[in-house]
Amino acid sequence: MRSRAVLGLISIVAGLVWSVPTAAQDAVQPAQSCADPDRSISLFAEHLGKGRNGYGLTPETASIPGPTIEMEEGECLHVTLVNDTFRKLSMHAHGVDYTVESDGTPLNNSCVAPGRSRTYVFQAHLPTTRSDGTVDPGSAGYWHYHDHCLGTDHGTGGVKSGLFGGFIVRRPGDPLPERTCVLTMINTTFNLKIAPRTPRCESTIGDRVEFLVIGHGELFHTFHLHGHRWADTRTGYPEGALDNTQLLDNKTVGPADSFGFQVVAGEHVGPGAWMYHCHVQSHSDAGMSGIFVVKTPEGTLTQQTVDALRAWRKGHSHGHDHR
Repeated sequence: MRSRAVLGLISIVAGLVWSVPTAAQDAVQPAQSCADPDRSISLFAEHLGKGRNGYGLTPETASIPGPTIEMEEGECLHVTLVNDTFRKLSMHAHGVDYTVESDGTPLNNSCVAPGRSRTYVFQAHLPTTRSDGTVDPGSAGYWHYHDHCLGTDHGTGGVKSGLFGGFIVRRPGDPLPERTCVLTMINTTFNLKIAPRTPRCESTIGDRVEFLVIGHGELFHTFHLHGHRWADTRTGYPEGALDNTQLLDNKTVGPADSFGFQVVAGEHVGPGAWMYHCHVQSHSDAGMSGIFVVKTPEGTLTQQTVDALRAWRKGHSHGHDHR
């Protein structure tokens, strides 16, 4: 592992200048400095064995997917990536603002060599009106980040090995969930696992649960959640009682797509073992499914839930991890 003493130099490395347009200034003329961040975090890239790599907030907690990074519109965030692997890699973010120095690509010479670190600077801007009267909608959304350097100039080797994670930008006043479940649909897996080892998202009835769904790899999928539905909006909630936005329980997901939504666990349907899966039949048959467990108000499993989980595990006993 790389010595943690190097992290004392982060404030020096982080001296990148960043800016965003204001209502009276177009993006071609940066204005606001982001050299002094609202928050700073360290992200460690670690080799996990068997051809897998992961990101973690500490070396010991590196995982697939990596930790979910959250920002609020108006914030500036510095992320120092410490590369504890033996391969060149990076962090490339979707949805937020950054200069070419924080692109995280070979194109802009912003990869991280083995044993080195680099600080990426991200801004999440508020909605504004540009000088020409058009609206800049802001950065809020369900995004993601991933490697863009390992294996090829597009980070194909890094993504296939597990270097990806969720990135959520919230707007002030957005409802906050009790639990967040990040599900990456890659090849015919969720988070490089197939049933019965796919993530088990657990909740208690009445919890506000957030799902962040990300696409990677070569295939197109459809994400379906049993017993629950959401509005096709930024948050998954309608904007009001008269909002006629389409309700969904199934959404198409392509490579590098991401979307998210919140549901109230068990609302109108009760506790139970609720399946999530890809609705491309051959994909779900290959093990691309998992379980959203909704417990009773007392935090226990009903006997029906226990029986369903046992039957589901038995029906997917062929499960193993895919690279």
